[in-house]
Amino acid sequence: MTRSIPSIETCLSLMDDFSMLDNIRDHSIMVARVADALLTGMEEKGAKPPPRDLVISGALLHDIAKTQCIKEHCDHSSVGNAICLDLGYPEIAEIVLEHVILINFPVERLRKGVFLAKELVHYADKRVLHDQVVSLDARLDYILERYGNNDPFRHSLIKKNFHRCRELENFLFAHISYSPDDLPALLLDFPVFHRD
Repeated sequence: MTRSIPSIETCLSLMDDFSMLDNIRDHSIMVARVADALLTGMEEKGAKPPPRDLVISGALLHDIAKTQCIKEHCDHSSVGNAICLDLGYPEIAEIVLEHVILINFPVERLRKGVFLAKELVHYADKRVLHDQVVSLDARLDYILERYGNNDPFRHSLIKKNFHRCRELENFLFAHISYSPDDLPALLLDFPVFHRD
């Protein structure tokens, strides 16, 4: 199968094409920076990360439908998945579909240090609140307040998703050269993705 991964420049153009709000653009760029730092940490530890272009482009486009879905009250993951499929980017579409909730959680593969792009983007997204890197606990508190609707059932689903993300964090950082707490300071050395 021929890979079709949009360049950073194309991703930034698509943000314009889909009228991405500035705050969502800033969030997406920070998620890409976090993902880039994760990839580098894996390389430094000798792990084999997923392809950098796929991870970075998936991170940049993970919220491609967020602006539309804020207006139309739709599921931005599935709408974004459809957009990316229509654009001819099936690998990006899979990342977009699973950036909120991973469909599968293959513990044995993750324990061995074999990670897919969608898992890195999922984790990176959970570490970014607006455009700031935060702990999973801080992001969970925000999600519960913003999307929990004071509904105990919704709260339990959100907490279950974050419990799984904490497991993912443990698996990831067993194969990364630094700790989760080091991530914010390390980002000073990673590029801000913008047009040349």
